[in-house]
Amino acid sequence: MVLAAGEGRRLRPLTELVPKPLCPVANVSLLDRALQRLAAAGITEVAVNACYRADDIVEHLADRPVRVSVEAPPALGTGGGVARLRDWIDGRDVLVCNADGYLADGAAAARSLLSGWDRRRFRLLTVHDEARGDFGTPVRTERFAGMSLMSWRQVCALPAGTSELQVPWRRAEAAGELDLVDFAGVFVDCGTPRDYLAANLHASGGTSVVGAGAEVAGRLVRSVVWPGATVTAGETLTDTIRAVTPTGRPLTVHAIR
Repeated sequence: MVLAAGEGRRLRPLTELVPKPLCPVANVSLLDRALQRLAAAGITEVAVNACYRADDIVEHLADRPVRVSVEAPPALGTGGGVARLRDWIDGRDVLVCNADGYLADGAAAARSLLSGWDRRRFRLLTVHDEARGDFGTPVRTERFAGMSLMSWRQVCALPAGTSELQVPWRRAEAAGELDLVDFAGVFVDCGTPRDYLAANLHASGGTSVVGAGAEVAGRLVRSVVWPGATVTAGETLTDTIRAVTPTGRPLTVHAIR
């Protein structure tokens, strides 16, 4: 299951134009990157939940063999989104994938998460991050990298309505029943313009990214130009995302202030 229901508030005003999962990273949407990594790992049955700008998600997936679960606002949260699909899950175990994270070599990350799982314990993908750890007391350096495994029994234990997966994860951690699988690759949580830009530059090999139909007459330095946007002659964009509003006005987001 791919979680794609959130508002992406920290990425505004970009997410006022499109939902965060449809923001492009090196001209491939975060949602498509998530679906590609699951397909490459051999996962053929996928559901995606949607809430904020759900029509955009539904339209984007219209020709895909994907189950779309549309939640009425407010979103049900990471746990509630899974629980709402219990009838579809129907006795199976679930790999849960955040749509808003960039994972370099994501298929390898998915395969490493699946390898050797006992189908009983919560299992989470992590990366080493000296600046931010999510687990342990005192806190260690493992940071959650946007993918987790849960058994059908754990799915059944989720409450109906709004809930977050962090609650049963913490219970499992306290009971010594949480597995962390370290991933040596690059993970970027694209929550802020700074991190979103970093993901684009990593995916592009460090060069600026120009979307389809964009017109660039100016100079780009470590920047991203969305499809259809314009950079006029004499402009220099540095560490910037340039998009275009539905009315055709340029939208400029400085990723590093």
